[in-house]
Amino acid sequence: MSAIPAPAVDTTTRDATADRGFRWLVTAAGIFVLVSLAAAALSMLWGGRETFRTFGLGFFTSRAWDPVGLQFGALVPIYGTVVTALIAMLIAVPVSFGIAMFLTEIAPKWMRGPVGTAIELLAGIPSIIYGMWGLFVLVPYLSEHVYPWIDAHLGTLPLIGTLFAGPPLGLGMLTAGLVLAIMIIPFIASVMREVFLTVPNRLKESSYALGSTRWEVVWDVVLPYTRSAVIGGIFLGLGRALGETMAVTFVLGNAHELTASLLMPGNSIAATIANEFAEADSDQYRSALIALGFVLFLVTFVVLSVARLMLRRLSKREGA
Repeated sequence: MSAIPAPAVDTTTRDATADRGFRWLVTAAGIFVLVSLAAAALSMLWGGRETFRTFGLGFFTSRAWDPVGLQFGALVPIYGTVVTALIAMLIAVPVSFGIAMFLTEIAPKWMRGPVGTAIELLAGIPSIIYGMWGLFVLVPYLSEHVYPWIDAHLGTLPLIGTLFAGPPLGLGMLTAGLVLAIMIIPFIASVMREVFLTVPNRLKESSYALGSTRWEVVWDVVLPYTRSAVIGGIFLGLGRALGETMAVTFVLGNAHELTASLLMPGNSIAATIANEFAEADSDQYRSALIALGFVLFLVTFVVLSVARLMLRRLSKREGA
């Protein structure tokens, strides 16, 4: 008497169950990110509620920072954060573009691997190392050889002279911007290099066959093809620059003063929190520092939201 065969496994039902479980898993991961983001923002908003209740919107526009008199304003840290990040981007974007262009279009094949690896290794160096290098190496060199020349030749120019006039202290917003630029160049250059490598060779070869120069191929073929990803990489570096703490704290000067000169010491949101949180001896003082953290969250959120809107607009334009 033959044995009764076992029923065949319903693979369709099994696959549907696995697919449903995977969908719930990734949905939970996405919700977790949103909940964590909202929880961080609300916790900082709640911790800074006393400051916002006391000073209101004036907290964002006031230059005062007097822990003894319990008078606090976020204008100077906001200004220092934005200015140093913009300086870093003005330096880092063209340098990163040059590095990515060199590695993908100009460098011989034997050089591309080692140089690309070196660029990626720079991204793994702790920020405090950059800060110490900036304080002990870059600051003395700039104060002795660079800033005196800048003050003498650029500080006397009309319109832009106020940006480069001042004593050559070495510490200041320009120095912080330089250190930030060195820190974010590996991130932006790595992203640009990877997306440049995704451009099909036939597009570039066709452009070369029509008589285009290397620069024309990069500008008219490579960049339009990778525009969205390049902008995303740039804003990724900007987000890193806005939130950097230790490297900026070492070289910014940590002076709570609002000045137009880039050679003068300043302050940033992250540096203010790092320097003063351990010394906050009152509830109002701690609330002001936590409120600064919420302001930094807002600044970063606005920047990344603008980047997202730009990428979406570019995607629609490319789709059209």
